[in-house]
Amino acid sequence: MSKDNTPNTHERCPECGSALAFKSGKRGPFLACTAYPDCHYTKALHHGDGHVVKALGVACPACHQGELVLRQGRFGMFIGCDQFPQCTHIEKPDEPDHTTLTCPACHKGELVERTSRYGKRFFACDQYPKCHFAVNAQPIAGTCEQCGFALLVERKKGGKTVHQCADKPCSAIQGEPAAESESED
Repeated sequence: MSKDNTPNTHERCPECGSALAFKSGKRGPFLACTAYPDCHYTKALHHGDGHVVKALGVACPACHQGELVLRQGRFGMFIGCDQFPQCTHIEKPDEPDHTTLTCPACHKGELVERTSRYGKRFFACDQYPKCHFAVNAQPIAGTCEQCGFALLVERKKGGKTVHQCADKPCSAIQGEPAAESESED
């Protein structure tokens, strides 16, 4: 056992020859040299490469030896070589779907459809990280009747589809034209 009651392994530090001990950090378990602070050697016990969802049956364009696989990683889905870590080729699964709507926050970018790392669909400004605007519901062109915000979202409420202000502090539900025309009759 080392001084901090962490069991040592039978492995030796490749830099100084001291014993390695199991440690735990914010990125998971790792081995660290017991001669710390004189030696700073560490070795991750697992790789953050993500687990394989399915093989794609396409040869890796980088190493020509491996096959591309779809993986679920820490930040969502990605395509990588099955020969990782020898080959570090990575691709995005597909380009985000652009809408024709301008971002109401920065007025420079367009809203694009994205998928979170949990598989949920959302719409965000393509100028990220300069602009952090995002909505979870389908955006629609329009202006809020109450606050004048330049974007509406479509939501289901009480079995009906309603249009709501995309500005979170307002969130006003817009008047439905069909309901107004019925009251005039």
